Amino acid sequence: MYLKINDILFIQMDTGDEKESKIVYKSRICEITEDAIFMEVPIQEGTNRLKKLYIGDELSTYFLTEGGIKNYFNTYVLGFHEDVIRQVRIRKPDPEEITKIQRRSFLRVQAELEIAVSHKDGRRYVSTTEDVGGGGVSFYAGPDELIKESDLLSCWLLVPYKNGSVEHVPFESEVVRVKELLNGRKLIMLKFNSIVDMERQKLIRFCFERQFDFRNR
Repeated sequence: MYLKINDILFIQMDTGDEKESKIVYKSRICEITEDAIFMEVPIQEGTNRLKKLYIGDELSTYFLTEGGIKNYFNTYVLGFHEDVIRQVRIRKPDPEEITKIQRRSFLRVQAELEIAVSHKDGRRYVSTTEDVGGGGVSFYAGPDELIKESDLLSCWLLVPYKNGSVEHVPFESEVVRVKELLNGRKLIMLKFNSIVDMERQKLIRFCFERQFDFRNR
């Protein structure tokens, strides 16, 4: 059975923040088109608080079918639509992508890419990523770098492809977690606050290429 209008979606976020990833949100499907699903702004279960989403946010999602069976699929936010109520436009999964098994972090891969970081106070530096995905990245910072949760950063990534081409991917992001490492360095986990869809697609292409390489090792 495939998705249909008025189905309820149960959603978890994939931001790199362990606490956030455990929260479940609910939303109702308003419309289904050839390549997208329009849903209401998600509400947190138990609190009824609205969840603000951004273009590129990765969502681990399921809906229920007869017998209470959970049907999982992964998707991401494409944009928004103002109607009688505000709607969120997400990527429509192909039928074969819907499974009975939950798959998290489907677009996130281990990768050491060059990242340029710019703070609002003017500080700038270049570092390397730990992983990248369609909804955010993690990168390393030195022990003396002053950086905390909720900081807003402007960044760009240097993204290489198997055919030898290289792309620059700019984005605006928010720090969702700072993890202290044993060697004194910090692992900074970011979610995208603003990224052009074309730029996000460049990252997704890189992730799919990297996943293919991992599967064939």
